[in-house]
Amino acid sequence: MSGKAAFNKYKQTSVLSASREKLLLMLYDGAIKFLKRAIVAAEEKKIAERATYIGKVYDIILELNNSLDHKVGGEVALQLEQLYNFMTEQLGKANVSGESEPLKNVLRVLETLNEGWVQAVEEIKTQGKSEIVFENKRSGEK
Repeated sequence: MSGKAAFNKYKQTSVLSASREKLLLMLYDGAIKFLKRAIVAAEEKKIAERATYIGKVYDIILELNNSLDHKVGGEVALQLEQLYNFMTEQLGKANVSGESEPLKNVLRVLETLNEGWVQAVEEIKTQGKSEIVFENKRSGEK
């Protein structure tokens, strides 16, 4: 097995074995990483690259939005849904206009949310709680 194949297998295993909380943080980290790349591509006028990274961020935000559990999350889930909708609108605007400012707006929101989730996950670990405002819709697990 080549080094790249082994690394890909390792990444796949870490995702499949991660807790829901860890997956959430991984999604935010991925969105932030791709968004930063989209901003650079937008500023360098690399249209195809910008569109590719915006598409990746869009997919992650869509997954985060689709996995919200409004029964458990209540008002927090509703507010997250509104933020996710705002971010997808900004991504669309950036993709059409080619401007980086809407992407920077999304980055600010994502970084703030990520900081909050990191703190929440730490609190969950210390208190032994396992409920979070999203669920795994594919398997029906909460």
